[in-house]
Amino acid sequence: MRFEIMRLDDVDGNAVDSTVVDAASVNRIVQQAAAIGQRIYIRPADTPAVR
Repeated sequence: MRFEIMRLDDVDGNAVDSTVVDAASVNRIVQQAAAIGQRIYIRPADTPAVR
């Protein structure tokens, strides 16, 4: 599964940038954000329908 991680602005909470990563990378990114006090938003990435 893939997730979109958006870095949020500290002032107004708007998304500053985003990246799509695999599930194995989410924990590392969350740990890095927590270490520096960065606000992030994580959601499942859009995936094409499987037929």
